[in-house]
Amino acid sequence: MAQETKTATLSWLGGMRFGSDAPGGATLVLDGDAQAGVSPVQALLLSAAACSGSDVVMILEKMRVELREFSIDARAVRREEQPRRFLSMHFVFRIRGEGVDEAKARRAVELSLEKYCSVVASLAEDLPVTYDIDLG
Repeated sequence: MAQETKTATLSWLGGMRFGSDAPGGATLVLDGDAQAGVSPVQALLLSAAACSGSDVVMILEKMRVELREFSIDARAVRREEQPRRFLSMHFVFRIRGEGVDEAKARRAVELSLEKYCSVVASLAEDLPVTYDIDLG
């Protein structure tokens, strides 16, 4: 199987800000000071949550769950010294829908975090990633 190569271009916007035009005309602004956009570290956390969330939606749909609401609270702890990498990452998956139960939700999240989510798989191997599920 051929390897896929992804590319991206960031343009410096002044100060600590960088921008990138995304497909569909959207503009992403990353700001090292987190004033005019998300910080690069926040973007990494959001990317991990979005990647896993996309997997969970797809897996639950295959399980015939009809989602009504779905959100993810993401939290990460960083080192105090440089490099200030993540020491741990935790997600709370809030799932509402017809046909969803604890077993299906847990299976979908575990498949995502352990097998499918390319962003989480790209992080340091010693990074603990934990989660909770809220079916409220």
